[in-house]
Amino acid sequence: MNRTYRTLYSAAIILAAAAAAVGIGALVLMAIGVSVPETYRVILTEPFKDMYGITEILVRTVPLILVGLGIAISFRSGILNIGAEGQMQIGILAATAVALALPNLPKWLLLPLVLLAGALGGALWGSIAGLLKARLGVNEILSTVMLNYIAAQLHGFLLRGPMIDPAELQVGSGTPQSMRLPKAAWLDRILTGYRLHWGLAIALGLAVIVYFLMWRTTWGFRMRAAGAEAKAARYAGIRVESCLAAAMILAGAFAGLAGAIEVTGVHRRAIEGVSAGYGFSGIVVALFGGLHPAGIVPSAFFFGLLLIGADMTQRALSVPANMVLVLQGAVILSIVSAKTWLNDPYARDKAVRKMAALFGGGRK
Repeated sequence: MNRTYRTLYSAAIILAAAAAAVGIGALVLMAIGVSVPETYRVILTEPFKDMYGITEILVRTVPLILVGLGIAISFRSGILNIGAEGQMQIGILAATAVALALPNLPKWLLLPLVLLAGALGGALWGSIAGLLKARLGVNEILSTVMLNYIAAQLHGFLLRGPMIDPAELQVGSGTPQSMRLPKAAWLDRILTGYRLHWGLAIALGLAVIVYFLMWRTTWGFRMRAAGAEAKAARYAGIRVESCLAAAMILAGAFAGLAGAIEVTGVHRRAIEGVSAGYGFSGIVVALFGGLHPAGIVPSAFFFGLLLIGADMTQRALSVPANMVLVLQGAVILSIVSAKTWLNDPYARDKAVRKMAALFGGGRK
């Protein structure tokens, strides 16, 4: 019976957290003078009214899944990766450089090389923070945030200088973007006339692989053990420092791959702002999904819906598109609060005893 009450307690905490997130968003909407029900209606229903909206949700879902998977690996392993945005930008640069350097290769060879280059670029950038943490004990939050700034400046410098499209220099516009990638480096579209591409299949396949890697292998168990309790893991013979470095390398690789897929599947050239904040949104997606692939996939779809819905509210109701950032912040606050209550055994046991006394007459 107590197990039932514990389940009810967890469900109540989750529902309360969700209601709090919705309530915070509602307060902000009321403060800016727009209709709360109409805004939520547009966000949650308008994107589903045609194929364009549905496919655009899935386009946004792909990088969110990939970044979220990398974040889950690092967080589960005990290292807080806040640098996915920078890792994604480095992956974009690496993928673009390889595609433009080898334009005559056949597609079956060039496209995998481009995606691999993006993953390796992100992995290299992520490894910096991982090694600093593992070898020198440098706080990973500080190092990854600083690396984001460096990556952003490097990304902007290269697109305005060495990697800028020569056509932009000829016409004098100076738009910071690379040349268009050769067609052999393009990810094919799933549906003609829409931007949805086969990166979706890659993302879903990798979600399955991450699940088996982290929850069905000895190596994954060691990673999670290192993140759950480092001292106990060391006592059991697990090399915690190696797990930290490996986690950051994998997290960077996933973020870099997300950038490579975004370039080859959607924009087909490196442009300024191509990462679109996915590196930060992916953190929210991973937390909202419980740091588990089975939760990250629907979580990524939900936040893809929020992104598209926010754009639609901007056009239909003149609601600032940045409103989605408010909702993300509310979700983070609700997740943190919910986890605090769910992980508190004293609060849980007290609630269970009260429910047992109220509904079961004190029976266990």
